[in-house]
Amino acid sequence: MSGANTIYGAGMVELGQTFSMEQLVIDNEIIGMNFKVMEGVPVTDETLGVEAIKEIGVGRDFIGHPSTMANFENASNPTLLDRSMLGEWIAAGSTSATERAHEVVKDVLANHKVEPLPEDVMKNIKKILKKADADFVKRREGGE
Repeated sequence: MSGANTIYGAGMVELGQTFSMEQLVIDNEIIGMNFKVMEGVPVTDETLGVEAIKEIGVGRDFIGHPSTMANFENASNPTLLDRSMLGEWIAAGSTSATERAHEVVKDVLANHKVEPLPEDVMKNIKKILKKADADFVKRREGGE
């Protein structure tokens, strides 16, 4: 990752001609995973599985080892993308990422409460807007 810090197009489909709240939820998950990768990877005896390698031996199966299971979500821990085994996914209703994203959208629309900005912040914003409006009128009337 090159360190870019601008993300553009979240929620857009059809080359930006359409916006999808479900796509925004999916894109948010992907963006969060990218941020997690950009944090870097800690390199320690534990994260390298040194003790597990000594215990199991080179070239053997580490997937089921407790240290693997304890650390495999460290790279990212998505809440929307489903990493279940096929049988578990089918038993849970085999919902697509889009269907799960739609449930998130419905929940946010029904339950999200926006906290108002503190009064001092609002006062400062109004002051900035008032000055910007006055400057605009002044320029429009040829005052500058």
